[in-house]
Amino acid sequence: MCFLFVYIVSLQSKLKFLGMSFQRVQEKLNILADAAKYDVSCSSSGSNRTNTNKGLGNASASGICHTYTEDGRCVSLLKILLTNYCIFDCAYCVTRKSNDIKRAAFKVQEVVDLTINFYRRNYIEGLFLSSGIFKSADYTMERLVAVAKKLRLEENFNGYIHLKSIPGASDELMREAGLYADRLSVNIEIPTKKGLKLLAPDKNREDFIKPMIKVKNEIIQYKNEKKLIKSTPKYAPGGQSTQMIVGASGENDMQIMYTSNYFYKNFNLKRVYYSGYVPISYDTRLPQIGTPVPMLRENRLYQTDWLLRFYGFNIEEILNEQHQHLDLDIDPKLGWALRNMHEFPVDVNKADKHMLARIPGLGMKSVYKILKARRYRQLNWEHLKAIGVSLNRAQYFLVCASNKFESRDLTAEKIKGLILQNSKSKYTDMLSNQLNLFG
Repeated sequence: MCFLFVYIVSLQSKLKFLGMSFQRVQEKLNILADAAKYDVSCSSSGSNRTNTNKGLGNASASGICHTYTEDGRCVSLLKILLTNYCIFDCAYCVTRKSNDIKRAAFKVQEVVDLTINFYRRNYIEGLFLSSGIFKSADYTMERLVAVAKKLRLEENFNGYIHLKSIPGASDELMREAGLYADRLSVNIEIPTKKGLKLLAPDKNREDFIKPMIKVKNEIIQYKNEKKLIKSTPKYAPGGQSTQMIVGASGENDMQIMYTSNYFYKNFNLKRVYYSGYVPISYDTRLPQIGTPVPMLRENRLYQTDWLLRFYGFNIEEILNEQHQHLDLDIDPKLGWALRNMHEFPVDVNKADKHMLARIPGLGMKSVYKILKARRYRQLNWEHLKAIGVSLNRAQYFLVCASNKFESRDLTAEKIKGLILQNSKSKYTDMLSNQLNLFG
């Protein structure tokens, strides 16, 4: 969020013109932008809201935090809380009511004016708006919706808007939110009911589920109506997402990913985000301040999530009662392959897409290139290298139109050692420290 403050000085004259106190708004931005940094579920992918009536912005063209769309484009979002006041005392949250921090709250119009002014100066391409819960869920959600509604109807803003759904908000407010926002998300925060009850005893899991159900049903209903009535408005075209905190409440990787799998299947979520817990409290229920943030574990969870959504894996294949933790030293697809050596080697010139996708070192782009290329020739190692296959991994799990390596007879442990010996990772330095956490 440091980029945000570089630009705010240029807004001083505009803020005075609008009758807004520059110093006070800047102070609010400092507080509420910093408080919003713990929410990572701000991807802008999936929306296709187009510019109409010569309005401002275009969510189909791009989504001040930086995030990435599905096709890899980097976009900038104004990412703030409406307020960091909160009626709850969740142990893991920096805005909990018992925390002695400086509090602030934006007025609805202040958020609208800031969004428009930052957009006009080409600093942002959309808004990510969350909030602490003050007074009640409906009171808070009503104000979040009011921001989006003013931007759409009064400012004719067609850029990207992501609103956080407030747990326990009414169906009526959730329906209205989806008419003005591109994406909605409600963070379930802790992966299990037991963990939530331990760290946030005032909250109920059902309050998180209720808005998810409403959004899911509204998306389906509006899509069906759109088929019959072309003028039907879009409802949350970017879908909905959620976020879980990793490492705060003691869940293992199996519990976390089974929860994700449940929400993907039952609520048609676009994304589940995993946020490594940043120690912020001396509360004995939590990892103590100074405990490393589990960044490598977070990365392995994202890799597993990718395998479930795009590579055709079932959750039980990767995590089960016999294997409840992901390997930290190798990625989950390689881990699965080493535990299932009877499935290999795979002949890349004969195997179907399902099996090709399970070969370590092959991404889905490489899989599709192989399927296309082998229509014209038998593929050998040079062809695979040109396609972009990571041969330092894949060579142990496939055969092709070549005699090279086909006679190898290596154990899973030996293959793992050879791959690690020839691999480099940005997480190498933290690997030994995080492995000690499971000792």
